[in-house]
Amino acid sequence: MSIGLFDILGPITIGPSSSHTAGAVRIGLVCRMLLEEEIRHAKVTFYGSFAETYHGHGTDKAVIGGLLGFRTDNEKIRESLRLAEFRGLSYEFQTAEDPKLHPNTVVIEARAKEKTVRIQGASVGGGAIRITEINGMAVQITFVEDTLILFHRDSPGVLASIAHILSSNGYNIGNLRLSRTRREGDVITVVETDVPVDDTTVGQLRSVESVSEAVVIPHF
Repeated sequence: MSIGLFDILGPITIGPSSSHTAGAVRIGLVCRMLLEEEIRHAKVTFYGSFAETYHGHGTDKAVIGGLLGFRTDNEKIRESLRLAEFRGLSYEFQTAEDPKLHPNTVVIEARAKEKTVRIQGASVGGGAIRITEINGMAVQITFVEDTLILFHRDSPGVLASIAHILSSNGYNIGNLRLSRTRREGDVITVVETDVPVDDTTVGQLRSVESVSEAVVIPHF
């Protein structure tokens, strides 16, 4: 496995902390990417160290900045709470305790015009993140690779159809993991690919019976 300079130094970020700021921005940005549209309201719950220091370390601004679509080096993050008002994004913050969670954990429940999503993520140091839950289903996503996230029903042949479409369009599956609520229930399948999946292929995936949504998040 190769190690790049940014694996050692972490991302370029607005301070004061890579874990409390950069990681929080990235978790918020994942939430926005999953919804694929402007977010209208977000309830943000901080746990552990985030809960204790989110205001002083700017974690609140960081999460909202990510929800607005800002990257970690965007200076507008400092003004994100004010800018949210102009962008039509309302928000609320709260804190909670759960000793089982990573100390830098945040849960975001976000609503856009047509969609809603609930994600749980942790900032694990140096700006790196781990998304551990989407819509109540356990996942493990770091976004160090190009990632395709599919929402579908647990039906026979769905995974075979997904794999066939990706293969037919020249994509190599580096890793595939799925999480389901129950047999014949809802499923989230996470596929890591060597390059981002293009829009044409995403359209084909969305046309598969039982697939309700397909979202591409390039590594960042």
